[in-house]
Amino acid sequence: MHYLADRGLSERHALRVVGMSASAYRYQPTPDRNVDLREQIMALAHRHRRYGSGMIYLKLRQAGQQVNHKRVERLYTEAGLQVRRRKRKKVPVSDRHPLGRPQKADQVWPWTSCLIGPPMGVSSSV
Repeated sequence: MHYLADRGLSERHALRVVGMSASAYRYQPTPDRNVDLREQIMALAHRHRRYGSGMIYLKLRQAGQQVNHKRVERLYTEAGLQVRRRKRKKVPVSDRHPLGRPQKADQVWPWTSCLIGPPMGVSSSV
């Protein structure tokens, strides 16, 4: 851009040649206003490892800061913070055996009758 301006072209004409808008050329980025908040979120996340973005938001509010919960969540995810999910403890499975086939009729009762219980008037003691 400066090369074309040095050659005698006006800024507007040089921008048209390059295919760039004047607002993009003159853009000045604003300074980040979340630096302090980001540091506080990082400090709270390292102090309380089991806290997610919601609890960190509540801690910031308890400290007297007026913060938006969506901003806290955005900064929390941008920082790469995440609560580690605990894996479930695997219970060892006992030795599994296939069910044997009944040898004769009425040797095996269906499960529903075991869950419901014996019919009325029949004693369950053997």
